[in-house]
Amino acid sequence: MKISELAIPQSVKDVLDGLGIKELFPPQADTIQAGLLEGQNIVLASPTASGKTLIAELASMKHVLEKQGKVIYLSPLRALASEKYEEFKKYTQIVKADGRKVSVGISTGDFDDADNWMERYDVIVTTNEKADSLLRHRTKWIESISLVVVDEVHLLNEAARGPTLEIVLARLMQVNPGIQILALSATITNVDEIAGWLNSKYIVTEWRPINLKEGVLLQDEIQYKDGSARRVDEETRVTYVNLVLDTLRSGGQALVFASSRRNAVSAAKTLAGHMSKAMPKTGSALIRHTMERANRELLEKEARKIEESGEKTQISEELVEMVRCGVAYHHAGLSGVQRKIVEDAFKERKIKVLTATPTLAWGVNLPARTVIIQDYRRFEAGYGNYPIPVLDYKQMAGRAGRPKYDKFGESVVIAKTQDEADYLMEGYVLAKTERIWSKMAVEKIIRGHVLATIASDYAHTEEELFEFFGKTFYAYQYDVKAIKSIIVKILKYLFDEQMITVDRRDIYATKFGKRVSELYIDPLSAVIMRKALTKKPGYLTEFSLLHMIAHTPDMGPVMRPYAREVEVLSLQLEQYKEELLINPPREWEDRGGYEEFLGEIKTAIVMKNWIEETTEDQLITKFGVQPGDLYRVIENAKWLLHAIHELAPLVGADKEIKPLSNELEERVSKGIKRELLPIIHLEGIGRARGRIIYNAGYKTTEDLKLASLEDLTRLPLIGPRLAKKIKEQVGGVVEKEKWEEEKNLVDKVQEFKQKTLF
Repeated sequence: MKISELAIPQSVKDVLDGLGIKELFPPQADTIQAGLLEGQNIVLASPTASGKTLIAELASMKHVLEKQGKVIYLSPLRALASEKYEEFKKYTQIVKADGRKVSVGISTGDFDDADNWMERYDVIVTTNEKADSLLRHRTKWIESISLVVVDEVHLLNEAARGPTLEIVLARLMQVNPGIQILALSATITNVDEIAGWLNSKYIVTEWRPINLKEGVLLQDEIQYKDGSARRVDEETRVTYVNLVLDTLRSGGQALVFASSRRNAVSAAKTLAGHMSKAMPKTGSALIRHTMERANRELLEKEARKIEESGEKTQISEELVEMVRCGVAYHHAGLSGVQRKIVEDAFKERKIKVLTATPTLAWGVNLPARTVIIQDYRRFEAGYGNYPIPVLDYKQMAGRAGRPKYDKFGESVVIAKTQDEADYLMEGYVLAKTERIWSKMAVEKIIRGHVLATIASDYAHTEEELFEFFGKTFYAYQYDVKAIKSIIVKILKYLFDEQMITVDRRDIYATKFGKRVSELYIDPLSAVIMRKALTKKPGYLTEFSLLHMIAHTPDMGPVMRPYAREVEVLSLQLEQYKEELLINPPREWEDRGGYEEFLGEIKTAIVMKNWIEETTEDQLITKFGVQPGDLYRVIENAKWLLHAIHELAPLVGADKEIKPLSNELEERVSKGIKRELLPIIHLEGIGRARGRIIYNAGYKTTEDLKLASLEDLTRLPLIGPRLAKKIKEQVGGVVEKEKWEEEKNLVDKVQEFKQKTLF
């Protein structure tokens, strides 16, 4: 089916033609024929790289340009949302009938905001959690949505995040019964059930633009799904290294999935030591030398980006050295900036080998010629090393094959014995994915959704609550009766904790309950906060609040203490005892709970060190915390400290709480001591530059206003451009000639460094 034949505006056809897209892939054509452009709900289940995003774009532009509609694109992850936002921006030059251009917006953060300003956008890309937050705030423009695109709808199966997606879809169908739904998925077994719930047609296909060869590697031989086989040269004793070298020599890239962060880093180190063997052996020595030098220069630029992305740490230095070899690793322990640099360099084919944890398979689009699954087991708390689901395996395998670069993709799982090879072939390569099951009916998962349904005026009686939850995927698969008893139990809890009130048959949220729902925190977190905030500790300190938020379920996994830390943390617990707003459990009564509490103490101590300007490298060395985990804790802490600030007046908390939580939120956000607060708000000033400026004697914005441009430029990490920006922000006078002189001098120095680097 040709693009020119589609019932879409000519302006959309022109955009696609300019990109060389002239024909639809078979799954895309099937979706159009099923009635997508006529408003039919569709669930499309097809492999990675089969063109699902283009289908979403066509449907979206149809709504925006011909139906004067609005589109919301739901993504499970912020990184994926950013990726889709960039893809949709190609349509922003199209002019609509009202004379305005198509507009695309993105909203993924700040759950305590209705984002009314997003109303002006035609296509809004957001995460499932942010969409849920917008629905809780009764954001007006939500009612104008005519199309919802659901990316990765099979994540309904995920216990932690699936229920939120389920609630969002049920709520959107409740708010706008005429909304069109386009759900996109990997190939799953019971797609008919998801389609039935969404009142959709469904399309299931295994078609890929690039053929995928799935196989099992045992020693030096790969046995493929289709019965064929091939040998891999055994250049080293490490099986996956041999396969990577084989891939690189033929011009491909490799993606190696390891079972844990530690194993991903270890694999990257091993591969970096063998990359010198990966250069093609064809061509003259001069050609090979020229290629090698050009590649080295490209990698050096990427390495410098990582060096300049934040504080220098042992982890960043380690990653830099690997990148210089053309290898990198990717996992949640890296900072977001570092992950983005690695992703972009891999997409641009500068980095040739990437090792990663399995979570990458559910994240951004990073295809490779060869996908190697190093271990099919993953550590699960309470289970030990446990075989991954077939769906996870298929997600990883689906990354094999780079459109425009490869004629085929190769996915290989590694076996150590013949018995294991047979098991992997039957249990993964030839197997069908598991059924998708709703994970809704768990009290701790849905108590916040029950409160939100009442607080946001979507339901005010038990019957109305049962009616809404009767529209969920859980009720479709099972029966709403199975969830009724849980809802009744939650209502009792919310009533006992003064979040709802009952007037005859009608149920309403209290002021406290409504604010808890808007803040997008677990009602249990709010209860913990209320009880803690109304308690009078020996004396109230920063640590009091830092530990209290670490104790809430919304903090997520706390930093578990290592065995060597338990004794020290126990002593520190005694040291901080008078400051705690939460009573510790007795060690001899509840060993597991006591160690969990020590993990909370450790998390609070790490945060305290962070706001005392301890460097990232010192935190890594002292506490064994990685940057990605630190940033997760920081983000959650900011959110929870904001919640304390908002809830304190509603629970009659001490007047000290509100200013302390507000100040702490700012300090945690930047990782600074109190003294830097007056200058840290300036754009371009982080914790490192802020400390340099303060130590140089510029302690207030008035000091900076009086400072000369020349003196500021002399400070480490402060160039003429930033100095000028600082002066402009504080209202200082900048002499144009002086600034030009300083800028030209720095530019010449940088130019000289560039020329002499290689």
